[in-house]
Amino acid sequence: MAGFDAARARDDVRAFIKKNFLFGADASRMTDGGSLLEAGIMDSTGVLELIAHIEGAYGIRVGDDEMVPENLDSIANLVAFLSRKLAAGAARS
Repeated sequence: MAGFDAARARDDVRAFIKKNFLFGADASRMTDGGSLLEAGIMDSTGVLELIAHIEGAYGIRVGDDEMVPENLDSIANLVAFLSRKLAAGAARS
């Protein structure tokens, strides 16, 4: 996707997580590189909610084989995944 803005995607994902999982609590334990599962910010159901959000917001489909920690367990991994996924979609267009 031309014009992918990683900083904007990071801010979007952080805002979604804060609103839906931290419920206004202190977000200081949420770092870009930290595991969202290990930090107790999200559980497996939360990962599915996050996937639904990014699929809708970015017009992608996350395949079963892509639902791995390397893609989804931190904000940094998620933004990198979005960048790769959108670039691959743009290359096919």
